Amino acid sequence: MNRPIIITGLTILIGCAAQKTGTTPNSGQGDTRSTEINFLDDNTYLLINTTTDKSYGYDKSNPIKVGGSKESSGPRNERRFLNALLGPNGEEIKYFRAGSCCPFKTPNGPIDNSGMLDRYRLTWIGSSDTLDIYLNMYDKGDLMIPVGLTAKK
Repeated sequence: MNRPIIITGLTILIGCAAQKTGTTPNSGQGDTRSTEINFLDDNTYLLINTTTDKSYGYDKSNPIKVGGSKESSGPRNERRFLNALLGPNGEEIKYFRAGSCCPFKTPNGPIDNSGMLDRYRLTWIGSSDTLDIYLNMYDKGDLMIPVGLTAKK
């Protein structure tokens, strides 16, 4: 009776432990920010420009580089960026952190020049689904409004 349970448990354990752990290309090529960051308040960035790149933030190979890990403000910078976003028609956004994923190489990584992306789920009243947004808190890049969203003014 216990043997099938043990075999099932071991199969699940081995399957989970054998996950592929490759690195995500282009997720962190270091700091590329060329414009100064402005704030609406201490917890919200002022985002002005909307990107035309449909993969920006939505694809793990093109995350939003909020930076700040070296200054111990990486998670706060992620929230500052997300707090600035609105839905396509100005709707308030709700978000939650869905976890870390997608290891990548970066000169700003704390251990062995490596970092992990943070994946957030976004939704708003009237939306039919949630969006995944990938954020990189290790590298700094120019911050843009992702395609399909707007921002607070």
